Amino acid sequence: MPFASAIRALIVDDQLTSRALIRDGLQQLGIQDIEMAQDGEQALKMLLQRPAHLVISDLNMPKLDGMGFLRAVRANPPTKNTAFIMLTGRGDRELIERAAKLGVNNYLVKPFTMPALKGAIEAVFGRLK
Repeated sequence: MPFASAIRALIVDDQLTSRALIRDGLQQLGIQDIEMAQDGEQALKMLLQRPAHLVISDLNMPKLDGMGFLRAVRANPPTKNTAFIMLTGRGDRELIERAAKLGVNNYLVKPFTMPALKGAIEAVFGRLK
């Protein structure tokens, strides 16, 4: 799916500022169909009602954290193939390995740059047009 305008994205982060920054970054890349959730529990409900092509989720959130949300996404047949990029303030190897075992497609360490966001998405979808 090389066309950014065809990608439906869901941003999941408990920090409003982070959600807004990610949304702005996605819009700069041409992704316009964007929904946002403040935790994994809310995001899972949204995703089951309206599947997305791409989830960008923070790791540390109340209610259902990023790992639990990733596990739930992969366990549901309608969402199991959704591209999932994990955001974290920590880039430690153990965390990355745990996320990989659960089926994460990519990860970004906060704070990130626009080129890093674009690169993480293109690593999953291929070059955006």
